[in-house]
Amino acid sequence: MPPKPDFIGTRAVAPSIVDLREYIDWSPFFHVWELRGRYPAIFEDPTIGKQARELFDDAQEILDEIAAKHLLTARGIFGFWPATPSGDDVDLFVDQSQRERLATFYFLRQQIQKPADQFNRCLADYIAPKSADYLGGFAVTIHGADELAKRFAAGHDDYSAIIAKALADRLAEAFAEYLHKQARIAWGFGRNENLSNADLIREKYQGIRPAPGYPACPDHAEKRTLFDLLNAERKIDIKLTESYAMHPAASVSGFYFSHPEAKYFAVGQIGRDQIVDYAQRRSESTATAEKRLGPNLGYEPNP
Repeated sequence: MPPKPDFIGTRAVAPSIVDLREYIDWSPFFHVWELRGRYPAIFEDPTIGKQARELFDDAQEILDEIAAKHLLTARGIFGFWPATPSGDDVDLFVDQSQRERLATFYFLRQQIQKPADQFNRCLADYIAPKSADYLGGFAVTIHGADELAKRFAAGHDDYSAIIAKALADRLAEAFAEYLHKQARIAWGFGRNENLSNADLIREKYQGIRPAPGYPACPDHAEKRTLFDLLNAERKIDIKLTESYAMHPAASVSGFYFSHPEAKYFAVGQIGRDQIVDYAQRRSESTATAEKRLGPNLGYEPNP
């Protein structure tokens, strides 16, 4: 039987910056300055090691100030709902009776040639078809980064302003990692984890948290349904634009799948037959779906 979460519905959380700091993956931080390398090995690089160390030390000073003076605020929300697959879709329900449908997420399936012992994946495959299963969702955000960057810029310190925004992005990703751990604990199967931060970065845990707009779910439009389910705009003050961009920019959202064999994948290029089917499932025109999913089209749409 699939694991059952401790609760159905949503819960808001507001950890401190100190809580999130230990979950930071520092390697992408250096990429902002085009310093390529993995933390902490980057410090030993004979070419960029010294620069990376100085940058890291400066970031620590700013992060210390952020934590001490509460210059940034973390707000998040996550939830679980009874779920069942319906083809390549996943239907969510108000409760385990599954009599009242709450929402539907529409997913896409890979359309590539694979060996006979492999199959084309779809996220709906990770929801059990004949058992009481669940889908989770989350949204997290870091408030205050724009204001902090403006404060530095007003003092003609553009360097610190860039660091502040980069730290906010890292803290948002750290928040996603932190909350995923809390979700696995609430779901039961994460209670006996004993994983280091390096283990978390390498995703050595059960389940995945794919995000709308990324390879396994390339349609950003699924964010709208997710945000409505979470009531994220009202409860944690994270806005979703008409083009599905999140504001503040230092925000992360996505799904929680608990299936022990769930793994990340890329939908990749898809044919017109799937776009037509996908548009019908979403009750929209094929042209509308083609416009949103342009990078994934394996054909030239009609003008």
